[in-house]
Amino acid sequence: MCTPVIYGSPKVAAYHRKALDIENINMNIIGAAKDAHCSRVNIVNCIEDSVKVELGKESIVAGDASFKAVELAVDNIIDKSIDILVSAPVNKHSVYSTEAECKGHTEYLEQRFESNDAMTLLVGDYLKIGSVGGHIPMKDLVSSITYENILSKLKIINDSLKNDFMISKPRIAVLGFNPHLGDRGMWGEEEEQIIIPAISKARKDGVMALGPFSADGFFSSASFTKYDAILAMYHDQAMIPFKTIEGNSGVVFTAGLPLVRTSPAHGVAYDKVGKGTATEAGFRNALYLAIDIYKNRRINNKISMNPLPKYDIAPNPHGADPNVEDLEIIEK
Repeated sequence: MCTPVIYGSPKVAAYHRKALDIENINMNIIGAAKDAHCSRVNIVNCIEDSVKVELGKESIVAGDASFKAVELAVDNIIDKSIDILVSAPVNKHSVYSTEAECKGHTEYLEQRFESNDAMTLLVGDYLKIGSVGGHIPMKDLVSSITYENILSKLKIINDSLKNDFMISKPRIAVLGFNPHLGDRGMWGEEEEQIIIPAISKARKDGVMALGPFSADGFFSSASFTKYDAILAMYHDQAMIPFKTIEGNSGVVFTAGLPLVRTSPAHGVAYDKVGKGTATEAGFRNALYLAIDIYKNRRINNKISMNPLPKYDIAPNPHGADPNVEDLEIIEK
């Protein structure tokens, strides 16, 4: 299926193995990913041997170590030594306290690949959901809800659903921003002035976007099951229903970038470290999803080579989106 390569410290790994009383695991310490063996636990040492990482405790040392591991792994993605990146949960405060000045993996990857087209897409068994506003303070949230941002996010999600998840005609639900969709301007005007115009433009561009929907009724009535993905307006509007529905088995996927990067959707959970009570489901799902997306991209690249010319047989008012009217009838 794959040849895993762990980036970190063999010394720290050995300490954890002993602390957790894990037997029958022999680590293959290698200098570079190219030396990995398919049937061994391969570890690339990218941290000083003297580093001390204690179980379940936040520290600047641990933050610096985790950043160095990610940094080298991304270097190896760029030089094609490895194919995909599956990152473990990170304590953003400890990483941000270092010279890295990185608030999260998505922001760091945007910097490395000089792109503004990345977004976090939460992926589970029942729903896929992203948000217009990422890791930003609530006081800055209103300024992030713009016509341009919504259009950009819809395009990223639409392209990712096609190329990464092999969904040929994705349907995307868009949530509102204000309570009860603003009640025609009584509680806010973002829906009328920004969100609805952005949805209309996206549909003209061939993105099957529908809404806006009020978030409370949308999830309580299970309407989310009718769509391939959902675009929320802000972080918690996406995270709360996702974690409620998917639990700790959900995955974070960084859509819109040339590399394939996934991570468990849960945090570091210091309160569970070393107790044997945490579940590995999120990390396992992150690994499997990354492999699937990598294979899907290779398939799409292969089948899209030397395409035949396209011809419009008959015009329709929605351009490349002939199913929008049918969906509207279903919604009504």
